[in-house]
Amino acid sequence: MRQPRAPLWLLGAVLGASLWGSGCGSSLHSLSYFYLKLPEPSQGLPQFFIKSYLDDQPIARFDSLTKKMEPLVPWMEEAEDETFLAPEQVFRADLEKLSKLDHQAEGLHTWQVVLGCELKEDGSKGGFLHYGYKGMDFISFDKGTVRWVTAQPQAQKVKEKWEEDPGWSKRNKVYLEETCIEGLQRYLSYKNKTLQKIEPPVGKVTCKVVDDSLEVLICQAFGFYPKEIQATWTKDGEVCQYETLHRNVVPNSDGTYYIWLSIEIDPKERDHFRCHLEHEGLQEPLVLAWKEETATRWRISVAASISGVGILFLIGWLWRRRRNNLCQEVTTCRDHKLFTKSSFFPQVWYRSWDSKTVVPAN
Repeated sequence: MRQPRAPLWLLGAVLGASLWGSGCGSSLHSLSYFYLKLPEPSQGLPQFFIKSYLDDQPIARFDSLTKKMEPLVPWMEEAEDETFLAPEQVFRADLEKLSKLDHQAEGLHTWQVVLGCELKEDGSKGGFLHYGYKGMDFISFDKGTVRWVTAQPQAQKVKEKWEEDPGWSKRNKVYLEETCIEGLQRYLSYKNKTLQKIEPPVGKVTCKVVDDSLEVLICQAFGFYPKEIQATWTKDGEVCQYETLHRNVVPNSDGTYYIWLSIEIDPKERDHFRCHLEHEGLQEPLVLAWKEETATRWRISVAASISGVGILFLIGWLWRRRRNNLCQEVTTCRDHKLFTKSSFFPQVWYRSWDSKTVVPAN
């Protein structure tokens, strides 16, 4: 009996996304690679997929059919991505054996890998290499001890096998601490030479009616560069008299950025609220108010909040990563205190690789 087919999503994470002064993580710049391996080629689909990110911006993609990196930003067209590891190096034969032994179990037997490096604000360097199997943490590399850390009982044999080959672990350490960092610095140089132009934000305010006594005003700012922006709600000129929810700054496909923030209000006081945007590209703050003639009623969703970079879907994949990749910043305005929620999220965001691609489910 033929099983239903499901869309194929490539692992992707919004790295280091934060507002000015939020203190979310300490990463200044990062280079990350996200790998997905299917059990076997099917219906003309490639078996391997790779997508690379500089900071939170997708810069290139690779699949096993074309066998070459495709640039996703203009400045990568003149740069060769020589930093990524070939899929054969990442998905070793040990993993293939485990997949075959586990083939009778239910579910799509995919391998996912996230690896990369980062330059931190204090000048130090970091690196990470995590494996996931069937949507769960499996094994990760500790470059400090040059050992492998298991997250599943099945991973113990893999750990033992890999640690019998010290050269494999040492090569990973060199890659994370040297090769990847060199690539990160090189791509930053390419990017900075190209993206010197400052783009001011374009903004608008929309309204969602919850009921007769509650509305949500949503302020959007998009198309700005560089990433740093300050966005606030005010009431009668006073900052934050009600609770404001900020979403992280996220990238658009053209290299600019997007953000939104919302506030719950009493409809009777709607005209007292303004959205203030401050950015390097603005000579003075941009002040926005809700206008009834242009307003539309929104259905707020996480996917809509980041539509500038494609639809993101939250999958329950437990990456216990040692960095704060995603933060949600909530400002409680009544007492003018800033609370930043940050943790090792038990989920990771998947980014659409190709909305038309489908994979048969096992």
